[in-house]
Amino acid sequence: MNNNPSVIDKTQALEKIAQQANDCTQCPLYKTATKAVPGAGNPEAEIVFIGEAPGYWEDQKGIPFVGAAGNLLNKLLIEIGMNRDDVYICNILKHRPPNNRDPQENEIQACTPYLKQQLLIIKPQLIITLGRFAMNYFLPSAFISKVHGVSRKISWQDFSLTLFPVYHPAAALRNGKMLEALRQDFAKIPDLLGNSKTPQKKPEKKPSQGSLF
Repeated sequence: MNNNPSVIDKTQALEKIAQQANDCTQCPLYKTATKAVPGAGNPEAEIVFIGEAPGYWEDQKGIPFVGAAGNLLNKLLIEIGMNRDDVYICNILKHRPPNNRDPQENEIQACTPYLKQQLLIIKPQLIITLGRFAMNYFLPSAFISKVHGVSRKISWQDFSLTLFPVYHPAAALRNGKMLEALRQDFAKIPDLLGNSKTPQKKPEKKPSQGSLF
């Protein structure tokens, strides 16, 4: 008998967590946010992307990474033969901090149980942290400039994760060298999943000066 949760079971469990996040009043962020942004994607994803917190457009739509940074994330996934339907995307915080300020400790503590349950349900092979803050959530003393693009096993909340830190797409949009590093790190993802047959879409031409793609 197969005791593994079905896709339906996982979907329903994630929907329950999303409703709990929608109703959460454990920290003051719910008072200023437009919508909760629990997470979105494939309940059987091999990869979970974790960012810092929702931004303006995420707060408006209730979906993670839907602004300019989200558009870049989508393009980077396509380059390695994947798309958003293949992965799960969420943030450490489930409500937007006012003026996109850094998350505060009480807010992180309030949201951590939701993130933990999401990871326990999905059981991804790989956790990809987007940006410095999300990386430091798991690796408090690390510098992203030194550890991005390198996978490592860590222990977090009493279970084991494979972590792969990368630069945040929003930062890459402002820095050409960071963008190139981000693209190079994404190119490593299929091999990290043991899926070297995943088709990698190469850019058709070299970006012109001042162009992101």
